[in-house]
Amino acid sequence: MDDLLRTALDVTDPADEVVARSRHRLQNHMRGHVPGKRIAWISAGIAVTAAAAVAIAVLPGAPPPPAPAPHAAPAPEPATGQEILLAAATGAAQADDGSGAYWHVTIELPYDTYEHWTTADGRTWFKGRKSNGEAWKLARIEGPAFSLFAVSVTLDQLRALPTDPVALKAWIAEALLHSDARSSKGPFDAEDREMATFYSLISLVSTVPAPPEVRAAAFRALAAYPDVESLGEVPGGQGLLLPGDARLVVDPATGRVNGTSTYVTADGGIYSVSEEEGARISAVWTDTPPA
Repeated sequence: MDDLLRTALDVTDPADEVVARSRHRLQNHMRGHVPGKRIAWISAGIAVTAAAAVAIAVLPGAPPPPAPAPHAAPAPEPATGQEILLAAATGAAQADDGSGAYWHVTIELPYDTYEHWTTADGRTWFKGRKSNGEAWKLARIEGPAFSLFAVSVTLDQLRALPTDPVALKAWIAEALLHSDARSSKGPFDAEDREMATFYSLISLVSTVPAPPEVRAAAFRALAAYPDVESLGEVPGGQGLLLPGDARLVVDPATGRVNGTSTYVTADGGIYSVSEEEGARISAVWTDTPPA
């Protein structure tokens, strides 16, 4: 199955160059610290009434003196990256889980568009440049049909994942510890597993059918990482810069990831988009068959 997906996607094995680069960037960011919160002190004019102030006599029939103009309310400070992720967690928890026979993921790159459909029982289709615009039915998957980074899971396992962010990270780390995940230097070590946990959280909020409360937990876990920065409003939502130079576009109201610079492929690898605009993502349950 992995070979078929890699051939269809025409993506070079990311386990060497991309994984090493991602791990290096992630480690550099995680050695930092969370910057202290800035507090803007706003001075307001204070009207002081002195005892010796001159009284203004109001003549009969004269209009009352005009009321002082109210001070304009200060503009709210832009939301931080952590606040955006926490708002997305609330949006995700309140979202509809959706339903359908196919989990349909569409990834729009600057140079191509990939689509793949997966059923709960492991049937998979792929559509992209290599398939000449047709939906190819791939070999049926025996066993887990969905991928975090270096960890394959079933739909039932996704639905049973912890809904607490700390417990969710611990579950992923334990699964990686007992997996056969390898890099070019051999089996994953502690640093590799730390990196893989981070990208598995991105997978949970973007490309796999995690239920609402699990997606919310993944957003909260991502918010706890250091050096999460807001990039402001961008097409599709709010832009975020995460450790390892990973970028996300999140709609906080719906808890949906609509864009990313890095995503986990269907076979559990990492794909990094070099173009600045990254990739647009849509992932939903649907009853519309592959076409």
